[in-house]
Amino acid sequence: SKHFFWLTKEQFAKIRPHLPTDTRGVARVDDRRVISGIVHVLKSGGRWTDAPRAQYGPHKTLYNRFVRWAEKGVWGDLFEALAAADGPPAQVLIDSTAVRAHRSASGGKGEQNQAVGRSRGGRTTKIHALTDQLCRPLAFILTGGNVPDCVAAETLLPMASPQTVILHGDKGYDSDRLRRQIEAQGAAPNIPPKSNRRYKPGFSPALYRKRNAVERSFCRLKDFRRIATRYDKLARNFLAAVQLTATVCYWL
Repeated sequence: SKHFFWLTKEQFAKIRPHLPTDTRGVARVDDRRVISGIVHVLKSGGRWTDAPRAQYGPHKTLYNRFVRWAEKGVWGDLFEALAAADGPPAQVLIDSTAVRAHRSASGGKGEQNQAVGRSRGGRTTKIHALTDQLCRPLAFILTGGNVPDCVAAETLLPMASPQTVILHGDKGYDSDRLRRQIEAQGAAPNIPPKSNRRYKPGFSPALYRKRNAVERSFCRLKDFRRIATRYDKLARNFLAAVQLTATVCYWL
């Protein structure tokens, strides 16, 4: 049915080399079917119990596979491997987007570390991302919605390739400390200066026009309803969902 997601043979061929091979005991249920079911849940925004059994098998299998591989870092390793396959881009874009945390996202153990914070939108999580000029995500981190972009960028920037020549960001990233960090990594910051600055750093409006690619990337990711609204208690699981969605949208 056109309403169900299913990985094509070509897509699964790209995924297969990066899946775990150290299975012991009973053989794993068909990886292609299970991963297709996980993506269907992320896209539809439904509960795991609502995943069509006839199409994807038991919902418990889908949930267990997603959570266990999130804990092992399988989804993150898959995303990073495919994102690095085309080589490092010369120009990188940075931005963030806020996601409302559903009430079911409450109660994670050590909630102060689960990337949920209070902001004007209520309890929210921020997804911070690096992308190339084709909207393709390169790296993600999560913070609470109350964390400033320039603070989160200090953690995200080391994930950029050393071959990066120019880094584009909006005014939220205009801080002397962040500019020095970008330059120390060998890149040039193309960030519009704030109006209250006495000294206006160099800035190219012509190059900056393409910065909206990162915003378009967020829009596509949020077409998946479990990305547009956070239902996961653990930041680890929500980050894995973002990475898997980015892999399906841009790297397969």
